[in-house]
Amino acid sequence: MTDTDTVIEAAGMGLRYGRRGVWALRDCTLSLPQGRVCALVGPNGAGKSTLLLLAAGLIRPTVGTLRTAPRETLAYVAQDKPLYPRLTIGETLRMGRDLNPGRWDARTAGRIVEAGALDPDAKVRSLSGGQRTRVALALALGKRPSLLLLDEPMADLDPLARHQLMGVLMADAAENGTSVVMSSHILGELREACDHLLLVDRGRIRLAGPLDEVHDAHRLLTGPVTAAADLARHTVVESRTTGRTVTALVRPQGAVDTLTWQTEHTSLEELVLAHLRSPDAPPLTVEGSRATAGVQA
Repeated sequence: MTDTDTVIEAAGMGLRYGRRGVWALRDCTLSLPQGRVCALVGPNGAGKSTLLLLAAGLIRPTVGTLRTAPRETLAYVAQDKPLYPRLTIGETLRMGRDLNPGRWDARTAGRIVEAGALDPDAKVRSLSGGQRTRVALALALGKRPSLLLLDEPMADLDPLARHQLMGVLMADAAENGTSVVMSSHILGELREACDHLLLVDRGRIRLAGPLDEVHDAHRLLTGPVTAAADLARHTVVESRTTGRTVTALVRPQGAVDTLTWQTEHTSLEELVLAHLRSPDAPPLTVEGSRATAGVQA
């Protein structure tokens, strides 16, 4: 894969925080293709925000290398949506225009603000959390970025506003070829919007690749306890026994005996939860993205 194929490329990357030298990310190697809308998922403290900060160029890795989009073509929206409280919405958008000469898309930024029925003369400090989110997203998309990094962007929006803004994000990505990396805990929403998956847990990458291919690589098998030894042929993520029945989430290695095992796909949410419940399960990288596991020290 050449540099022109990817928007984020990391090799052996790690970041250590504080005097005690706690690793937030370690041994992180990944490659994200251009034009993907990537769901970045994992529990609190897993390293998602750290990965986004690194990709945005706001912090540097302690070890390893990282290549990402040039600063002028990148937009990042943090969880706290930092904006200048004394500026009005209109002044904020004009600032975005002045800071991005030749790139600013006033129509897109204005459409996002107008859809929320926001007064351009309203001070940022008077806005609710959801309204601040809308202004922050207007700034980010108005920049016409090639890479858009979003850290829990919809957390403080009501369901209707989330649906509307997600539609705007997806339409922009499709129209302009924008690459998007979006951190969120709302897995159902991400399943509809995203085509790529990065699961981060305890500072390491657990799953990486095109979402459908990662999903299709797994099967939920249900069968008799007497056949449990047959599971050793496959990569077992998680298994549990109830009475005389064993149920296992596996990555099949070869054919599955369908006379013995009932097979089905699991939901994205259950797939992610199974990997989080089983931290020792082998990580998976599907072709199109490369990753190696790392652990928090």
